[in-house]
Amino acid sequence: SLSDAARVSSTSSDIVERLCAGDPTALARCISLMETGGAAADRIHRRIVAKTGRAEVIGFTGAPGAGKSTLINATIAALRARGRTVAVAAVDPSSPIFGGAILGDRVRMRRHAEDPGVFIRSVASRGHLGGLSESIHRIVDVMDAAGRDVVILETVGTGQSEVEVAEIADVCVVVNAPNMGDDVQAMKAGVLEIADVLVVNKADLPLAQRAADQLRDMLKLRHDKRDVPIVETVAIKDTGVETLLATIEKLLAARAGDKQKARERRMRRLIAQADVYRIYDRLRDHNGGEMEHLIKAAAAGEIGIAEAAEKALKIIG
Repeated sequence: SLSDAARVSSTSSDIVERLCAGDPTALARCISLMETGGAAADRIHRRIVAKTGRAEVIGFTGAPGAGKSTLINATIAALRARGRTVAVAAVDPSSPIFGGAILGDRVRMRRHAEDPGVFIRSVASRGHLGGLSESIHRIVDVMDAAGRDVVILETVGTGQSEVEVAEIADVCVVVNAPNMGDDVQAMKAGVLEIADVLVVNKADLPLAQRAADQLRDMLKLRHDKRDVPIVETVAIKDTGVETLLATIEKLLAARAGDKQKARERRMRRLIAQADVYRIYDRLRDHNGGEMEHLIKAAAAGEIGIAEAAEKALKIIG
């Protein structure tokens, strides 16, 4: 009814007001709404978009065991020492039992739990292939609208599926560990391509220098951006963290003018992604004879997938 719609509208207006005033409870609630999706999430997101674009977004990715969470922990401490407020979205693989986030990162980042200048949220990836959940784009906007100076993304770290982080983050940090050996080779095709900064963490281990040399060699294979800085850190001892932060800040300053263009690129991708899901749903639910004939022809190898896709789009109009 009209009164229900008015009530929902005034509730979303109230929560947006509280969010933009920096209320952590409103921030947590808005993130939950973005994860759930639907009309309420759309309405709130539309209201906050104009208030976004101020936060600096830093993505951390890399293979499991490289020490991402420990390094993020140390980076948060360095940012807080500069008086900057931080929000972290740690994307966990979805729990197979509950479908929610496993919360491992929040446990590892406990040292900041009592600091109101740090907000940490685990986000379930729900099996989304990008290493980030679909809702992460909106969650970053919510954290930005809440007035946080820096938003940090930590991705699942499954290897080559992390490319999505590069589209959201202003700067992408790829964390490596010295004992990875062949893992570094396997990474080069995907994750290495998105790195703005490469970190060799646990740099006090014997093979650290070899890992740094391997990364330098791999950068020579890149088509562009071969001058990616390589920073050595020992996150557990806070060693090299100031150097890393100075490197990130230098890149952020150099890219400050491109923020709006980057945002428009992200919006183009989001619109395309929404279209993909919409088309998928329509194709899946379309049961007409023409579609059945097309599917059978593709299954029999009488028509290629690309040609079948073109025809399917014409059928669903």
